Amino acid sequence: MKKRILFLSLCLLLSSITFAQQTFDRKEVLAQMELANKYFMDKWPDTGKTIVTNKERPSNIWTRGVYYEGLMALHEINPKQVYYDYAYSWAEFHKWGFRNGNANRNADDYCAAQTYIDLYNIEPDAKKLKNTRQCINMLLNTPQLNDWSWIDAIQMGMPVFAKLGVLDKDNRYFGRANLAIT
Repeated sequence: MKKRILFLSLCLLLSSITFAQQTFDRKEVLAQMELANKYFMDKWPDTGKTIVTNKERPSNIWTRGVYYEGLMALHEINPKQVYYDYAYSWAEFHKWGFRNGNANRNADDYCAAQTYIDLYNIEPDAKKLKNTRQCINMLLNTPQLNDWSWIDAIQMGMPVFAKLGVLDKDNRYFGRANLAIT
C-alpha cells in the first residue's frame, strides 16, 4: 500500500511539474525585448546624458551600465549594428573610462567595463580596454582586499574580473574577484 501511495504521489508530482512548465515563443520573447530596448533608445538617444533622480549622476556608472550590459546580451543573440553603435557611442563619450578615474576602487563604476570588454571582443582595439586594464590591474596588484562591502558589488565588479580572466587566460583575475568581497 505504501509503495502504491508513493508511486501515485510521484506520478502526481511529475505531472504537475509538466503542466507548470509552459513553453514560450522565442520569436515573441525577442520581439518584446526589442520593443523594450527601442523604447529606451528612443527615450535616451543621447548616450552620454547624465541621469537625474534625487541627484545628477554620470551615465557610465551602474545606473546606466546595467542597461548596456543587457544591450550587449541582446546584441549577442540578435546582432544588430544599431545596438553596437549605441553602445560604442556611449563608450566613446566616456572615453572608455570611469567616473572616478583609473585609481578607482568603486565597483559601481566597473559596470561600464563589462560593456567595454564586450565591445572589445566584437571588434578588438587596445584603446577600448586601456582604462579598464589600468583600473583592474591596480586592484589586482595592491594588497587591499576590502573594496566591496555591498551586495551589488558582486554584479558590478565580478563580471569584469571574470571577463578579463577569460580574455587574458589569467586566473589571477578570478582569485582577486573572490578576495574583493568583504
